[in-house]
Amino acid sequence: MNKRIALLFSGQGAQTVGMGKDLADNYASVAELFEQSDRILGWPLSNVAFNGPDEELMQTKNCQPALFVHGLACLSALRQEIGEFPVRAAAGLSLGEFTAHCAAGTFGFEEGLKLVAQRGLFMQEACEQTSGAMAAMIGADESAVRALASETDVDVANLNSPGQIVISGESAKIALAVSLAKEHGIRMAKTLNVAGAYHSRLMNSAFLKLGQELQRTAIASPKFPVICNTDARPVREPEEIRSSLQDQVTDTVHWTETMEYLVDEEKCELFIELGPGGVLAGLLNRTRKGTPCVSISDCASLEAAVAAIRA
Repeated sequence: MNKRIALLFSGQGAQTVGMGKDLADNYASVAELFEQSDRILGWPLSNVAFNGPDEELMQTKNCQPALFVHGLACLSALRQEIGEFPVRAAAGLSLGEFTAHCAAGTFGFEEGLKLVAQRGLFMQEACEQTSGAMAAMIGADESAVRALASETDVDVANLNSPGQIVISGESAKIALAVSLAKEHGIRMAKTLNVAGAYHSRLMNSAFLKLGQELQRTAIASPKFPVICNTDARPVREPEEIRSSLQDQVTDTVHWTETMEYLVDEEKCELFIELGPGGVLAGLLNRTRKGTPCVSISDCASLEAAVAAIRA
Protein backbone atom coordinates (compact mmCIF):
# COMPACT_ATOMS: atom_id res chain seq x y z
CA MET A 1 0.00 0.00 0.00
CA ASN A 2 1.75 3.11 -1.28
CA LYS A 3 -0.83 5.74 -0.36
CA ARG A 4 0.03 8.27 2.33
CA ILE A 5 -2.67 7.52 4.89
CA ALA A 6 -4.03 9.83 7.60
CA LEU A 7 -6.14 8.50 10.47
CA LEU A 8 -8.95 10.69 11.85
CA PHE A 9 -10.67 9.97 15.18
CA SER A 10 -14.14 11.18 16.20
CA GLY A 11 -14.98 13.65 18.93
CA GLN A 12 -17.84 13.94 21.40
CA GLY A 13 -21.21 14.24 19.71
CA ALA A 14 -20.53 11.40 17.24
CA GLN A 15 -21.61 8.70 19.71
CA THR A 16 -24.57 6.48 18.88
CA VAL A 17 -26.14 3.58 20.78
CA GLY A 18 -24.96 0.26 19.36
CA MET A 19 -21.55 1.52 18.31
CA GLY A 20 -19.01 -1.29 18.24
CA LYS A 21 -21.50 -4.10 18.85
CA ASP A 22 -21.38 -5.77 15.43
CA LEU A 23 -17.60 -5.32 15.29
CA ALA A 24 -17.28 -7.02 18.69
CA ASP A 25 -19.56 -9.84 17.48
CA ASN A 26 -17.37 -10.43 14.41
CA TYR A 27 -13.81 -9.61 15.52
CA ALA A 28 -12.21 -11.22 18.56
CA SER A 29 -9.72 -8.35 18.90
CA VAL A 30 -12.59 -5.86 19.20
CA ALA A 31 -14.47 -8.00 21.74
CA GLU A 32 -11.28 -8.16 23.80
CA LEU A 33 -10.85 -4.36 23.68
CA PHE A 34 -14.33 -3.82 25.07
CA GLU A 35 -13.87 -6.55 27.69
CA GLN A 36 -10.58 -4.93 28.72
CA SER A 37 -12.24 -1.54 28.97
CA ASP A 38 -14.90 -2.92 31.34
CA ARG A 39 -12.18 -4.42 33.56
CA ILE A 40 -10.01 -1.31 33.53
CA LEU A 41 -12.86 1.08 34.36
CA GLY A 42 -14.68 -1.22 36.76
CA TRP A 43 -18.05 -0.53 35.12
CA PRO A 44 -19.73 -1.93 31.98
CA LEU A 45 -18.71 0.57 29.28
CA SER A 46 -19.48 -2.04 26.61
CA ASN A 47 -23.10 -2.33 27.78
CA VAL A 48 -23.57 1.45 27.67
CA ALA A 49 -22.05 1.65 24.17
CA PHE A 50 -23.92 -1.37 22.81
CA ASN A 51 -27.30 -0.95 24.51
CA GLY A 52 -27.58 2.60 25.83
CA PRO A 53 -29.96 4.07 26.72
CA ASP A 54 -29.11 7.17 24.70
CA GLU A 55 -29.41 9.49 27.72
CA GLU A 56 -26.74 7.46 29.52
CA LEU A 57 -24.36 7.19 26.57
CA MET A 58 -24.66 10.94 25.92
CA GLN A 59 -23.28 11.80 29.36
CA THR A 60 -19.79 13.26 28.93
CA LYS A 61 -18.27 10.85 31.45
CA ASN A 62 -19.58 7.90 29.41
CA CYS A 63 -19.39 8.96 25.78
CA GLN A 64 -15.74 10.06 25.89
CA PRO A 65 -14.32 6.67 26.96
CA ALA A 66 -16.85 4.92 24.68
CA LEU A 67 -15.68 6.89 21.64
CA PHE A 68 -12.03 6.30 22.59
CA VAL A 69 -12.53 2.51 22.68
CA HIS A 70 -14.71 2.51 19.56
CA GLY A 71 -12.13 4.41 17.51
CA LEU A 72 -9.40 1.95 18.45
CA ALA A 73 -11.81 -0.94 17.85
CA CYS A 74 -12.43 0.27 14.29
CA LEU A 75 -8.67 0.48 13.73
CA SER A 76 -8.17 -3.01 15.14
CA ALA A 77 -10.83 -4.49 12.86
CA LEU A 78 -9.32 -2.71 9.85
CA ARG A 79 -5.88 -4.13 10.64
CA GLN A 80 -7.40 -7.57 10.98
CA GLU A 81 -8.76 -7.20 7.44
CA ILE A 82 -5.79 -5.66 5.63
CA GLY A 83 -2.86 -6.28 7.98
CA GLU A 84 -0.46 -3.68 9.32
CA PHE A 85 -0.11 -0.59 7.13
CA PRO A 86 2.01 2.54 7.33
CA VAL A 87 0.36 5.64 8.77
CA ARG A 88 1.65 8.99 7.59
CA ALA A 89 -0.05 11.03 10.35
CA ALA A 90 -3.14 11.19 12.56
CA ALA A 91 -5.48 13.71 14.16
CA GLY A 92 -8.59 13.61 16.30
CA LEU A 93 -11.33 16.13 16.96
CA SER A 94 -11.12 17.18 20.63
CA LEU A 95 -11.53 13.87 22.53
CA GLY A 96 -10.34 12.13 19.34
CA GLU A 97 -6.88 13.63 19.78
CA PHE A 98 -6.41 11.28 22.75
CA THR A 99 -7.45 8.32 20.58
CA ALA A 100 -4.98 9.41 17.89
CA HIS A 101 -2.18 9.50 20.46
CA CYS A 102 -3.05 6.02 21.71
CA ALA A 103 -3.02 4.72 18.13
CA ALA A 104 0.43 6.31 17.74
CA GLY A 105 1.77 4.66 20.91
CA THR A 106 2.07 7.90 22.90
CA PHE A 107 0.49 6.01 25.79
CA GLY A 108 -0.92 2.49 26.19
CA PHE A 109 -4.57 1.51 25.95
CA GLU A 110 -5.06 1.24 29.71
CA GLU A 111 -3.32 4.55 30.45
CA GLY A 112 -5.21 6.29 27.67
CA LEU A 113 -8.60 4.92 28.70
CA LYS A 114 -8.10 5.95 32.34
CA LEU A 115 -7.00 9.41 31.21
CA VAL A 116 -10.01 9.85 28.91
CA ALA A 117 -12.42 8.59 31.59
CA GLN A 118 -11.04 11.21 34.00
CA ARG A 119 -11.24 13.90 31.30
CA GLY A 120 -14.89 13.06 30.67
CA LEU A 121 -15.67 13.13 34.38
CA PHE A 122 -13.86 16.45 34.90
CA MET A 123 -15.63 18.04 31.93
CA GLN A 124 -19.03 16.77 33.09
CA GLU A 125 -18.37 18.24 36.55
CA ALA A 126 -17.44 21.57 34.92
CA CYS A 127 -20.70 21.49 32.94
CA GLU A 128 -22.71 20.85 36.10
CA GLN A 129 -20.96 23.67 37.98
CA THR A 130 -21.56 26.29 35.27
CA SER A 131 -24.40 27.41 33.01
CA GLY A 132 -22.86 27.04 29.59
CA ALA A 133 -23.95 26.60 25.98
CA MET A 134 -22.54 26.40 22.45
CA ALA A 135 -23.80 27.62 19.08
CA ALA A 136 -22.82 26.95 15.48
CA MET A 137 -22.23 29.90 13.20
CA ILE A 138 -22.93 28.81 9.62
CA GLY A 139 -21.90 30.79 6.54
CA ALA A 140 -19.56 33.26 8.20
CA ASP A 141 -15.90 34.09 7.97
CA GLU A 142 -13.68 33.80 11.01
CA SER A 143 -13.20 37.55 11.48
CA ALA A 144 -16.98 38.12 11.71
CA VAL A 145 -17.40 35.37 14.30
CA ARG A 146 -14.43 36.61 16.33
CA ALA A 147 -15.92 40.11 16.35
CA LEU A 148 -19.26 38.73 17.54
CA ALA A 149 -17.56 36.59 20.21
CA SER A 150 -15.62 39.59 21.48
CA GLU A 151 -18.75 41.77 21.58
CA THR A 152 -20.74 39.17 23.55
CA ASP A 153 -17.84 37.94 25.74
CA VAL A 154 -17.85 34.31 24.58
CA ASP A 155 -15.08 32.08 23.19
CA VAL A 156 -14.46 30.63 19.74
CA ALA A 157 -14.54 26.88 20.42
CA ASN A 158 -14.18 25.14 17.05
CA LEU A 159 -13.01 26.20 13.61
CA ASN A 160 -14.50 23.10 11.99
CA SER A 161 -14.49 23.92 8.29
CA PRO A 162 -14.84 26.99 6.07
CA GLY A 163 -18.14 28.58 7.03
CA GLN A 164 -18.70 26.40 10.12
CA ILE A 165 -17.48 27.87 13.40
CA VAL A 166 -18.71 27.09 16.93
CA ILE A 167 -18.79 29.54 19.83
CA SER A 168 -18.97 28.61 23.52
CA GLY A 169 -19.67 30.38 26.80
CA GLU A 170 -22.28 31.35 29.36
CA SER A 171 -25.81 30.43 28.24
CA ALA A 172 -27.19 33.98 28.33
CA LYS A 173 -24.23 35.33 26.36
CA ILE A 174 -24.54 32.57 23.74
CA ALA A 175 -28.25 33.40 23.37
CA LEU A 176 -27.29 37.06 22.85
CA ALA A 177 -24.67 36.09 20.25
CA VAL A 178 -27.22 34.00 18.34
CA SER A 179 -29.66 36.94 18.31
CA LEU A 180 -26.97 39.31 16.97
CA ALA A 181 -25.44 36.94 14.41
CA LYS A 182 -27.25 38.30 11.35
CA GLU A 183 -26.07 41.83 12.19
CA HIS A 184 -22.53 40.50 11.78
CA GLY A 185 -23.27 39.01 8.36
CA ILE A 186 -23.57 35.44 9.66
CA ARG A 187 -26.09 33.49 7.54
CA MET A 188 -27.35 31.18 10.29
CA ALA A 189 -26.75 30.74 14.02
CA LYS A 190 -27.99 27.69 15.86
CA THR A 191 -27.72 26.75 19.53
CA LEU A 192 -26.35 23.21 19.90
CA ASN A 193 -27.80 20.44 22.04
CA VAL A 194 -24.81 19.99 24.34
CA ALA A 195 -24.37 19.73 28.10
CA GLY A 196 -22.13 22.76 28.54
CA ALA A 197 -19.55 25.18 27.17
CA TYR A 198 -16.75 22.94 25.87
CA HIS A 199 -13.51 24.56 24.68
CA SER A 200 -14.16 27.72 26.66
CA ARG A 201 -13.02 29.34 29.89
CA LEU A 202 -15.95 27.63 31.65
CA MET A 203 -13.95 24.38 31.41
CA ASN A 204 -11.13 25.80 33.56
CA SER A 205 -11.73 23.41 36.48
CA ALA A 206 -11.39 20.46 34.06
CA PHE A 207 -8.26 22.06 32.59
CA LEU A 208 -6.60 22.18 36.01
CA LYS A 209 -7.58 18.63 37.05
CA LEU A 210 -6.63 17.11 33.70
CA GLY A 211 -3.22 18.79 33.91
CA GLN A 212 -2.54 16.89 37.14
CA GLU A 213 -3.61 13.59 35.54
CA LEU A 214 -1.38 14.20 32.52
CA GLN A 215 1.62 14.76 34.78
CA ARG A 216 0.99 11.33 36.30
CA THR A 217 0.65 9.64 32.89
CA ALA A 218 3.67 8.11 31.14
CA ILE A 219 4.02 9.81 27.74
CA ALA A 220 6.26 8.65 24.87
CA SER A 221 7.04 10.24 21.51
CA PRO A 222 4.42 9.07 18.98
CA LYS A 223 5.39 6.57 16.27
CA PHE A 224 3.87 8.84 13.62
CA PRO A 225 2.97 12.55 13.71
CA VAL A 226 -0.14 13.48 15.68
CA ILE A 227 -1.44 16.93 14.75
CA CYS A 228 -2.67 18.80 17.82
CA ASN A 229 -5.95 20.72 18.01
CA THR A 230 -4.52 23.85 19.57
CA ASP A 231 -2.23 25.03 16.76
CA ALA A 232 -2.64 22.42 13.98
CA ARG A 233 0.97 21.24 14.13
CA PRO A 234 2.63 17.94 15.10
CA VAL A 235 3.55 17.46 18.75
CA ARG A 236 6.44 15.11 19.50
CA GLU A 237 8.00 15.73 22.91
CA PRO A 238 6.26 14.41 26.06
CA GLU A 239 5.90 17.81 27.76
CA GLU A 240 4.67 19.38 24.53
CA ILE A 241 2.06 16.62 24.25
CA ARG A 242 0.94 17.09 27.88
CA SER A 243 0.53 20.83 27.33
CA SER A 244 -1.41 20.45 24.10
CA LEU A 245 -3.81 17.86 25.55
CA GLN A 246 -4.44 20.04 28.59
CA ASP A 247 -4.79 23.27 26.62
CA GLN A 248 -7.38 21.93 24.18
CA VAL A 249 -9.95 21.60 27.01
CA THR A 250 -10.29 25.40 27.12
CA ASP A 251 -8.73 26.47 23.79
CA THR A 252 -10.02 26.64 20.23
CA VAL A 253 -9.97 23.48 18.10
CA HIS A 254 -8.25 24.43 14.81
CA TRP A 255 -9.73 21.61 12.75
CA THR A 256 -9.76 23.39 9.37
CA GLU A 257 -6.04 24.13 9.69
CA THR A 258 -5.41 20.57 10.84
CA MET A 259 -6.95 19.17 7.65
CA GLU A 260 -5.00 21.67 5.55
CA TYR A 261 -1.77 20.66 7.29
CA LEU A 262 -2.37 16.96 6.64
CA VAL A 263 -3.05 17.61 2.94
CA ASP A 264 -0.43 20.29 2.27
CA GLU A 265 2.45 19.47 4.62
CA GLU A 266 2.11 15.72 5.27
CA LYS A 267 0.88 15.16 1.67
CA CYS A 268 -1.76 12.68 2.84
CA GLU A 269 -3.65 11.10 -0.05
CA LEU A 270 -6.20 8.93 1.74
CA PHE A 271 -8.01 9.73 4.98
CA ILE A 272 -9.57 7.03 7.16
CA GLU A 273 -12.18 8.22 9.65
CA LEU A 274 -12.53 5.87 12.63
CA GLY A 275 -15.73 6.49 14.56
CA PRO A 276 -19.50 6.88 14.13
CA GLY A 277 -21.35 9.22 11.83
CA GLY A 278 -19.02 10.33 9.06
CA VAL A 279 -18.83 13.84 10.52
CA LEU A 280 -15.09 14.25 9.93
CA ALA A 281 -15.36 13.09 6.31
CA GLY A 282 -17.94 15.83 5.77
CA LEU A 283 -15.75 18.51 7.36
CA LEU A 284 -12.76 17.38 5.28
CA ASN A 285 -14.80 17.59 2.08
CA ARG A 286 -15.90 21.12 2.93
CA THR A 287 -12.30 22.08 3.64
CA ARG A 288 -10.62 20.32 0.68
CA LYS A 289 -13.35 19.16 -1.70
CA GLY A 290 -12.78 15.77 -3.27
CA THR A 291 -10.06 14.60 -0.86
CA PRO A 292 -10.51 10.81 -0.60
CA CYS A 293 -11.86 9.76 2.79
CA VAL A 294 -13.42 6.48 3.94
CA SER A 295 -15.35 6.23 7.21
CA ILE A 296 -15.42 3.12 9.42
CA SER A 297 -17.92 2.63 12.22
CA ASP A 298 -19.38 -0.88 11.79
CA CYS A 299 -18.99 -4.04 9.71
CA ALA A 300 -20.77 -2.68 6.63
CA SER A 301 -18.70 0.50 6.48
CA LEU A 302 -15.54 -1.50 7.21
CA GLU A 303 -16.22 -3.74 4.21
CA ALA A 304 -16.74 -0.71 1.96
CA ALA A 305 -13.61 0.98 3.32
CA VAL A 306 -11.45 -2.10 2.74
CA ALA A 307 -12.63 -2.23 -0.89
CA ALA A 308 -11.83 1.49 -1.35
CA ILE A 309 -8.40 1.16 0.28
CA ARG A 310 -7.48 -1.79 -1.90
CA ALA A 311 -8.73 -0.14 -5.10
